[in-house]
Amino acid sequence: MQIHIEASALPGRSCGPDSDFPGYANIHVGVQRKDRPDELLGLHPGDAPSASWVLDCTATATADGVEVSGPYVQNRLGGRFVYLSWGTVDDAGVFTMFRRAKLMFADIDPDVLEAAARSGRLTGRLGLTDAKGQPLCARVRPPQIVWSATDGAGGA
Repeated sequence: MQIHIEASALPGRSCGPDSDFPGYANIHVGVQRKDRPDELLGLHPGDAPSASWVLDCTATATADGVEVSGPYVQNRLGGRFVYLSWGTVDDAGVFTMFRRAKLMFADIDPDVLEAAARSGRLTGRLGLTDAKGQPLCARVRPPQIVWSATDGAGGA
């Protein structure tokens, strides 16, 4: 199965400080590889008009539903998820993470996940700016992210 993450409304390349955010410049976002926070897929600048990622995964039917695994699927405390990592990129091209958004498979409707396992494609669409205008972080739940089972052409 492939997971397609389609993001819009990125917060910008720079975000100023706020009460709980120190502010950062040259902000980028990418998908974190499992257990390797410094290894990212598809780093996009924070001022890009959109960002997308395609993750190759395995979907396995279990007694509890569909279990998703793959090189970019985290597995902590019984929960499987994908991290979108936010960080800065310095002049040498080094990424330094400052926050992450967590896309939990447990938050996907089981019927949608089963249909995606059958069709071979799961699509998640979300905006990446939070209510304060900063990079989206923490657990991202529907309706903030919309999950759908799609066919290879992107249709539902």
